[in-house]
Amino acid sequence: MTTSDLGIPPAPRIEGAEHLHSGKVRDLYRLTEGPHAGRLLMVASDRISAFDFVLDTTIPDKGAILTRMSLWWFERLADVVPHHIVSNDVPASVAGRAVVCEGLDMYAVECVARGYLTGSGLLDYRATGEVCGIPLPAGLEDGGRLPEPIFTPAAKAAVGDHDENVSYDAVVGVVGPDVAARLRDVTLAVYARAEGIARERGIILADTKLEFGSRPASGEPGEPGEPGEPGGVATIVLADEVLTPDSSRFWPADEWVPGRQQPSYDKQIVRNWLLSAESGWDRSSGEKPPPLPDAVVERTRARYVEAFERLTGQTF
Repeated sequence: MTTSDLGIPPAPRIEGAEHLHSGKVRDLYRLTEGPHAGRLLMVASDRISAFDFVLDTTIPDKGAILTRMSLWWFERLADVVPHHIVSNDVPASVAGRAVVCEGLDMYAVECVARGYLTGSGLLDYRATGEVCGIPLPAGLEDGGRLPEPIFTPAAKAAVGDHDENVSYDAVVGVVGPDVAARLRDVTLAVYARAEGIARERGIILADTKLEFGSRPASGEPGEPGEPGEPGGVATIVLADEVLTPDSSRFWPADEWVPGRQQPSYDKQIVRNWLLSAESGWDRSSGEKPPPLPDAVVERTRARYVEAFERLTGQTF
């Protein structure tokens, strides 16, 4: 499936940058001019996706909210794991919703930490009593808190396809036992730090998806100023976005009631409308969803803003 099949529009031209790739939300460029020439420019658009389609309707300011939230989290996780951000000094046309970042060798694994049972994890649990091969106690409900957070990786899918939950052994098969253990440990460490910060602000972090890449080990070729760890071990680096409503499930703590779908700070408003009779859309038709009404756009934007402001204490 191509980006045009998914409804992803052509990436805008940016002076001094070469377009490399577009995903459902982000556009990736390589800078060809200026002090950061050779670095990557990651731009968060206002696009929103649902059910593997990029909708024709955008959510105003969504790209800026995701970028500011990621930057806020990267700062608070810097002592847990290095991150890929080099600068937020970006071309004027994408100011506020783009970052300059280092190029990494990305691991072909989606690193997911879950502290609560919902979504695809709940489906796996109901079918097998396990999530990604991890046995769980009987009787857990939708939205229930797990005895302890678990690492539930997924195989990265092509654009337009669902990521597929996989076992830890499958990760070992992709990256080897040493890196698999390091990815698991750092994923759970990030979750533990972020879960505590969110809880202090009245928000439950139910689960989160992280992406990591590697810097070369010391003595190997690399970009200037990007040494690896001594002793020939590549440095694991947190990349892409982190702990946003697009990559994580955030729930208001004061509204948490296990046994039902939780109200969340994400695009559930969009999904619910598309599945309603009002939208007139049949998910099984293969047809692209219709444009969103203004009221749904405004409610979705407000939910993203609320998540940002409640977490960071800043005004958007």
